Amino acid sequence: MKIFVTGVAGQLGHDVMNELKKRGYEGIGSDVAAEYAGIQDGSAVTKMAYVSLDITDKAAVEKILEEIQPDVVVHCAAWTAVDMAEDDDKVAKVRAVNAGGTENIALVCRKLDCKMVYISTDYVFDGQGETPWDPDCKDYKPMNVYGQTKLEGELAVSGNLDKYFIVRIAWVFGVNGKNFIKTMLNVGKTHDTVRVVKDQIGTPTYTYDLARLLVDMIETDKYGYYHATNEGGYISWYDFTCEIYRQAGYDTKVIPVTTEEYGMSKAARPFNSRLDKSKLVKNGFTPLPTWQDALIRYLKEIQG
Repeated sequence: MKIFVTGVAGQLGHDVMNELKKRGYEGIGSDVAAEYAGIQDGSAVTKMAYVSLDITDKAAVEKILEEIQPDVVVHCAAWTAVDMAEDDDKVAKVRAVNAGGTENIALVCRKLDCKMVYISTDYVFDGQGETPWDPDCKDYKPMNVYGQTKLEGELAVSGNLDKYFIVRIAWVFGVNGKNFIKTMLNVGKTHDTVRVVKDQIGTPTYTYDLARLLVDMIETDKYGYYHATNEGGYISWYDFTCEIYRQAGYDTKVIPVTTEEYGMSKAARPFNSRLDKSKLVKNGFTPLPTWQDALIRYLKEIQG
């Protein structure tokens, strides 16, 4: 099986390539940089084929995918700077990447009759209430530009293809890139106290674990919408930070605050990022390990 992966300089794309290598599949990675620009740690991703590709260039997407003839495209590339997406001069660019770029890929996948995996987000919902979001819920009410453009990407995939997996994730962390854990560790080194919101609830997603699940998925024809975060129960960012510091051995004091008290965010954030993952088990997929276990493994990975 030949798999084309976009966004390999990011957290998830990097881990997907390593998982493909581990299982003996042919992976071709892509990103906008002329050469692979992720971590150079001797990992498999740095040794596999790489193609420079701007997904907003429709002709380039068509040319490269038709040359490669993949069996599957795992589309991890996206504009993920949520606050910056709100800037008036960035909105068109965000839409070009998250919606237009995704549609460009979906149209070629249709032509080639290949499977497509699209990575989406809980931000396609309005983030209200306390009920976990069902993967097949169509009550979309994105609360910011990022969520709206990711939804447009979802619709481009589901509207053009039958052989697709749309996988919504949340609170992502991985080795290759910036994330909440790395930020909190850096802040904790230089501050005695840190303020963290307690009224946004969800579950973290370790890209190493998610990559395994995505490759499990593409080995099947159990298409459709899925939610995939680590197990271990729903928590707040405050709870997450407390556990990060506990496991890392920091004595930094964590002060819980409301979103309103915290302020500072340009883009609205969801209070309810709870994702119902029961469909995974119903369709025979192995859920991700607990986030507590994922955090243990992740800290060991980045701290040595």
